[in-house]
Amino acid sequence: MTTDELRSAIEAGSVDTVLLALTDMQGRLQGKRLHARHFLDEVLEHGAEACNYLLAVDVEMNTVSGYAMSSWDRGYGDFVLVPDLETLTPVPWQEGTALVLADVAWEDGSDVVASPRQVLRRQLARLAERGWEAFAGTELEFIVFEDSYEQAWDAGYRGLTPANRFNVDYSLLGTARVEPLLRRIRNAMFGAGMRVEDAKGECNLGQHEINFRFESALRAADHHAIYKNGAKEIAAQEGASITFMAKFDQREGSSCHIHLSLRDRDGRPLFAEQPALFDSFLAGQLATLQELTLLLAPNVNSYKRFASASFAPTAVAWGHDNRTCALRVVGHGPSKRLECRVPGADVNPYLALAAMIAGGLHGVDERLELEPALEGNAYEADRPRVPSTLRAARDAFAGSAVAREALGEEVVAHYLNAADVELAAFEASVTDWERVRGFERL
Repeated sequence: MTTDELRSAIEAGSVDTVLLALTDMQGRLQGKRLHARHFLDEVLEHGAEACNYLLAVDVEMNTVSGYAMSSWDRGYGDFVLVPDLETLTPVPWQEGTALVLADVAWEDGSDVVASPRQVLRRQLARLAERGWEAFAGTELEFIVFEDSYEQAWDAGYRGLTPANRFNVDYSLLGTARVEPLLRRIRNAMFGAGMRVEDAKGECNLGQHEINFRFESALRAADHHAIYKNGAKEIAAQEGASITFMAKFDQREGSSCHIHLSLRDRDGRPLFAEQPALFDSFLAGQLATLQELTLLLAPNVNSYKRFASASFAPTAVAWGHDNRTCALRVVGHGPSKRLECRVPGADVNPYLALAAMIAGGLHGVDERLELEPALEGNAYEADRPRVPSTLRAARDAFAGSAVAREALGEEVVAHYLNAADVELAAFEASVTDWERVRGFERL
């Protein structure tokens, strides 16, 4: 949707609300619902203010300490949401509504560097300096439940009814049971400007994924965030619920495989035309995977996915079309790309893509040599391991010279604090596992 199209829709009365949204540290859309006329008259040119605590809270929206940019001592002031009009899009699942994503800036116009969108923009700028552009696609898995979000909350998220009672991986019969919801999501996202490819069933009960065509990395991350939010809203309207938890139960977790490739300014596929560049870029991914895992797996629950023979990786290895490896090389010729299989569905796509680019550029700058592809089962291979806990990933990130050089000290400190907040909250909680084991028998 162009600004002129929005203006015409407002004049015609078909749009009366504009959502202005940033993407927070957890990858969620946060912002304001604006009257459409106010958006045109004021916000379009000047932006809108929002409390800077939006990038300094935990998943519960609790104010927490340790952030340099936002605190009680600093008064929790505002930053500015600057509309990126290239993201302006209709929202088919909400009547009379359009949406625009925002870059986040301080009052003087400088970037809020810890904003996930700004973190990715910085890495894209590093590519642009070399005449390169990143293209990406994210594959989000999710689990559908027949229970509404309110019913799930009231039940403590226990005893929920999955939309499928058996494994429906690639099953057209099984996915037909959920097709009314999946069809509505697919068509709504197409109406919001996304290139929808397909939907398919997955292994866990009620587990599915909807895939979209690859596009420029920033646009892919934007669409990822809009889709994830929209899918939840549509499910809620249908009296159902969707979870993007990395690991909901003891069965298969929900992944977010990320595909990445590079092109030059003329659109030529660099990975196909410059094999040495591809090798060093992939070698950089391998060399930095452990220290950058925090940006690929940001939550305590993220690490529950990493289990042997689970299709989630445990070994820092690469292979040709090998789903047991953390990094899988797929495609031929112009479609040649790498797939990172580490992230779960809870990932923040901006941070994950930034980490992948930073790792790849490290390999290019250092001219790293690529080790031989792993043949066979990476779960049983003698290779370094993907961090198995948030604390291990946090400590590796804290010691990463690559992260500090590529992302900057302020960003590293910000996301280390986010990990510390998550760990402190988890370690202070009493879980169902502890109650079941200890209530009577200890």
